[in-house]
Amino acid sequence: MTHILVTGVYGQLGRALERAATNRGFGVTGHDLDTLDICDPVAVDDLVGRSHPDVVVNCAAYTAVDECETNEARAMAVNGTAVGHLAAACDEVGARLVHISTDYVFAGDAERPYREDDPVAPAGAYGRTKLEGERMARRAKGHLIVRTAWLYGHGGGNFVEAIRRQINGGAESLRVVADQFGSPTSCDDLASALLELVSRDASGVVHATNSGETSWHGFAVEIARLLGSDIPVEPVTTSEFPRPAARPAYSVLDGSRMKRLIGRALPPWQDALSRYLAAS
Repeated sequence: MTHILVTGVYGQLGRALERAATNRGFGVTGHDLDTLDICDPVAVDDLVGRSHPDVVVNCAAYTAVDECETNEARAMAVNGTAVGHLAAACDEVGARLVHISTDYVFAGDAERPYREDDPVAPAGAYGRTKLEGERMARRAKGHLIVRTAWLYGHGGGNFVEAIRRQINGGAESLRVVADQFGSPTSCDDLASALLELVSRDASGVVHATNSGETSWHGFAVEIARLLGSDIPVEPVTTSEFPRPAARPAYSVLDGSRMKRLIGRALPPWQDALSRYLAAS
């Protein structure tokens, strides 16, 4: 039985991965800040040494994109340096490291989906720190870096729940950015893909998102439709909603390599969203 150690298990992806791994018969152990501070190299080395997992999947991250701009040192410690601690500990016990990364490592100005070998050029602190995490993950003799985007899952705050909350709260209309494009991705579907990649001993860098692309506005329109709401959803521009951190205008990821590795693409984002809403 393959034993997987999951960091960041209280997050949406960590929870989904723990559920999926358990259901598929993997041995799985989950940790979060209450039982493991990945920024502490001694604690990481001790826990991985005692657990002796076959695979460590690092779902832990500092994901507050705007806060990263003013607290980049902390973000770098979590998203960057700590990944090096995990890589070293994995090598000590012969485990593989699977590290979750992001579309934010790219500039976000492409005119086609980003491939794994496209040049990276993060526009902000979050992307810089996650790119450093990728560099640290590569130190592990056995490593897999999975870039994903626009995640949502059960048990946490996300875009889908923010839209649902406004609709249920009686909002008369919504104003949603229409000039940023990506691929909404279900944590459940991503967790399934991660386990298939692990089972196939995949290595290097892989892009994994649900199929298709849309804008945040298009995403919100579909959420409202599936919730049976006729609330008006007004398209607005990024410039109308200034944020401390720059957002990618186009960060769709090319999933061709993942499809070759696991024999299938992830389901269309609309299908994934429908299943998520039906289950929550």
